[in-house]
Amino acid sequence: MQWLILAFTFVGMALSQRLARGGPVEARATLALGFLTVAAYVAGTIAQRLRLPRIVGFLLAGFVASPAWLNLVHGDELHALGAISSGALALIAFAAGNELSIDAFRSDRRIVILRIVAAAVAIPFAAVTLVVLTVSPWFPLTAHQPFTDALAVALALGAVAAVSSPTLTWALITDVGARGPLSRTMLDVSIVQDLVAVLLFIGVLGLALLIASHGAVTPGIAVQTLLMLAGSIVAGAALGVATAAYLRAIHGHFEWVLVILAFVVSQVVRLMGLDAILVALAAGCTLRNAAPAPSERLRAELKQCAVPVYVVFFALAGSSLQLDALGAIWPWALLLAGLRITGLWSGFRWAGRNSAVGADLVRYGWLGLISQGGLAVTLAAVLRRAFPEWNVSLEALVVAMIGAHQLAGPICFHWALRRTGEVTQVGEAHVLYTPDTATGEGEGAPVVASRSSV
Repeated sequence: MQWLILAFTFVGMALSQRLARGGPVEARATLALGFLTVAAYVAGTIAQRLRLPRIVGFLLAGFVASPAWLNLVHGDELHALGAISSGALALIAFAAGNELSIDAFRSDRRIVILRIVAAAVAIPFAAVTLVVLTVSPWFPLTAHQPFTDALAVALALGAVAAVSSPTLTWALITDVGARGPLSRTMLDVSIVQDLVAVLLFIGVLGLALLIASHGAVTPGIAVQTLLMLAGSIVAGAALGVATAAYLRAIHGHFEWVLVILAFVVSQVVRLMGLDAILVALAAGCTLRNAAPAPSERLRAELKQCAVPVYVVFFALAGSSLQLDALGAIWPWALLLAGLRITGLWSGFRWAGRNSAVGADLVRYGWLGLISQGGLAVTLAAVLRRAFPEWNVSLEALVVAMIGAHQLAGPICFHWALRRTGEVTQVGEAHVLYTPDTATGEGEGAPVVASRSSV
């Protein structure tokens, strides 16, 4: 019945779009968003029955309706819905940043987090850079190019490989109700890893300008990127301070705070060209550490509205996937994705040499960092401006890889969470394993949560 409902939703979407052809783009975009939301929710339910994360269902429903496949959602409609997508992304990133407490870096967990971050950034970066440089005579972007230009491209691709996705990590954790050391550590690691990767990316752009041939790299691109990314963090911190002051003055109607927050971030991103994820992450982290009590109240409100936000954002994100670019370059994209995943696996093995890093983190933690998302897309757009000679081809390669990671990452992390016992799907319910408060033992008893509560 659910498959039938999904099919009828797509048919209705196609008929309504045909009837609305020639109408205002805002009206067509609103109509497309309504149908897309319904289709994504049904697809998420089907994915859950197939023991897959609902997020994957949301993404696939959007991709099926996207211009790259059935073309039920057109490019101009997606552009018109950009503000809604940015607002939903901001809420997810804000919730993820709101979980990062500075206390985590004052305890023994600091060693674990920093060691894993160092491995997850350095080893994938080195693996991708060295292999791309080795195969540069045959690599489509660097064939027949000077060695210094090939080195600049290799370093740029290596820097992108160091980026993860805190938004996808947090969305999956909350959607399946995971609780435990693996999910907690992977969220903290992914946030810190992205901040380190941003610094690495800026340094690579500065180095590329020095070593590449004349005209291969846009002058001043490193400074522009630094101002954009640093400005995003500063704007996010200011927004977090303002939100903390507002929450201290009110005692209810937190849903309006979230609406205003999403609107402000989407407009700041549109008008100032900042990155939505860094703005929202910085705002959430600042609020958590500047005003813990109001932050806790807002965090509870965020969890209540999580599912609608996930459906809207990931359906629109799926509609923007550009996997069609893999048609001509899929062997190279597969090589780079494999190098990145292998680098993550090797990095966690190296991090596991420290006894503070638990066995489950070593064995399964790398699966939680496969996902890539919004920040990586922002960096891909920067690469297009930074390397005018390979602009479209380089961005297409990176975006196609991000799309593949966006689909595979949640599946891998979900499998890891199930293997570690932090969440187990049984039929239509999730079984959460929590410590037994009566006996104090680690395994505890299973607590079954219905799909609606998860």
